[in-house]
Amino acid sequence: MKQFAELIRIIDGTNKTTLKVAALTEYFKTAPEEDKLWTIAILSHRRPKRPVNTTLMREWATEISGIPLWLFEESYHIVGDLAETIALILPTTNKSSDKSLSQIIKELIDLRKKEDEDKKKYLQENWLKLNYYERFVFNKIMTGGFRIGVSQKLMTRALSQATDIDQDILAHKLMGSWTGENTTFQELVYQDNEVAMRGKPYPFYLAYAIENEAADLGDVTQWSAEHKWDGIRSQTIIRAGELFVWSRGEELVTDKYPEFQKFLEVIPDGTVIDGEILPYKNGQILNFNDLQTRIGRKTVGKKLLTDVPVVIVAYDLLEWQGEDIRERSFQERRAILDQLVDHIHEKEKQEELDDKSISDSSSTTIPLLISETMSFSSWEEVAQERERSAERKSEGLMLKRKDSPYLVGRKKGDWWKWKVDPFTIDAVLTYAMRGHGRRANLYTDYTFGLWNDGELVTFAKAYSGLTDAEFRKIDAWIKKNTLERFGPVRSVTPHHVFEIAFEGIAPSKRHKSGVATRFPRIHRWRKDKPIEEANTLEDLKALIPTDGGFLKDD
Repeated sequence: MKQFAELIRIIDGTNKTTLKVAALTEYFKTAPEEDKLWTIAILSHRRPKRPVNTTLMREWATEISGIPLWLFEESYHIVGDLAETIALILPTTNKSSDKSLSQIIKELIDLRKKEDEDKKKYLQENWLKLNYYERFVFNKIMTGGFRIGVSQKLMTRALSQATDIDQDILAHKLMGSWTGENTTFQELVYQDNEVAMRGKPYPFYLAYAIENEAADLGDVTQWSAEHKWDGIRSQTIIRAGELFVWSRGEELVTDKYPEFQKFLEVIPDGTVIDGEILPYKNGQILNFNDLQTRIGRKTVGKKLLTDVPVVIVAYDLLEWQGEDIRERSFQERRAILDQLVDHIHEKEKQEELDDKSISDSSSTTIPLLISETMSFSSWEEVAQERERSAERKSEGLMLKRKDSPYLVGRKKGDWWKWKVDPFTIDAVLTYAMRGHGRRANLYTDYTFGLWNDGELVTFAKAYSGLTDAEFRKIDAWIKKNTLERFGPVRSVTPHHVFEIAFEGIAPSKRHKSGVATRFPRIHRWRKDKPIEEANTLEDLKALIPTDGGFLKDD
């Protein structure tokens, strides 16, 4: 535990990537293997389930610190981090734990089965046996909030330097549904377990947004364009007669989409397809709100399958006939994928013609579509196609160099996303709440309203988009113009107008305004506008496409 806590202290104390990688590399060379495994698990968001809820942690920490709960809550809001707040308010000690990281985690796993009184005794005893930073890290393991500027990519780079295993190979090994409880460091890093690898996805290749002009990419004929679809990025894997569907967040979601079991009948073994899960009915893409009704469901009933059917819109092929083909050019990979999808649909049509007893052909439809690739002779033509994104229900365009391999992670050069401009509307600041972390002393989380019959109706919340100087000015104004207080929230005098940008819009029964917006953020402070000139709720609803609207997912 001491070694792991020191690692986190070093990483948390620097912004320099080279120092973080060096610290991690040294740790992976010297730490016990069990500790190395759990370090990888923790830094890749695979910590064990929390054995104690945060409410109890607050109560038990205040009990031994001797402060009232209200003072703890005030301190927490200022500090902005629960693990750090608990570590700070507990009595100081110079003690240090002799337990290893893996031993601590094993104890926390065992703690889940115990009664609250035993949990309380365990936590309070350990808090008083740990020095400040060990206590902080111990709390972080409990709460799962290891946001210390270490991405999985950076951690993988360090592990590569420590083991001399290629970074891309390691990135693949670390994918999937493994945990620190069902594998070992040797199995995870050094062995190629055939059963474990059978369902593993490949690391996703991610695109950067175009920052300047698309024409700066050079010869347009060297680029392939396709629409950037509005769904859930996924990999569909067919290996050894089994189907595996993974989301980009490394969640195995096979059971959530039972209609994809049809792929086993038509897609050969040794195939991995990169694509987008989209809600799709009667030949039309539905909006993202519809897809959200299926996200997070443990079981999918017949009614939901009927109301919100889904498809995979395929746009890349990563494995074919059991061979990893990511090093081949995008053009070559797409040619094989196009042939595969065409063959599936031709076979499907022929079977429907042969079987006259089938009255509803939709019942046999394979839920697999292909994302159309387009080539252009000028960047003006590309821009014109981008302007058609709304009618195609896409976020914009993806631009992929025709000779590009399928890389690992976010890389600049070969893949770019050229999204359409966001929706914007002018709204009035109505409520404010304190921020967190370095903004804990400032009111930076805002609620905005639009006019409706002479009243301001809440439609969105936003907490980003202003400079630090602007946030400080607004904060000072809020403190002088508060109308009412509701715990950490203040209602303020309607005075300031802000232009709010958002990525998508759709009707919503869950929102008071009747409208849901996606990814709202502050675009600019409209100091030139009085509140009377802010937009109305009708103005917002007028932005909803006539087909019912759509929401976008990045």
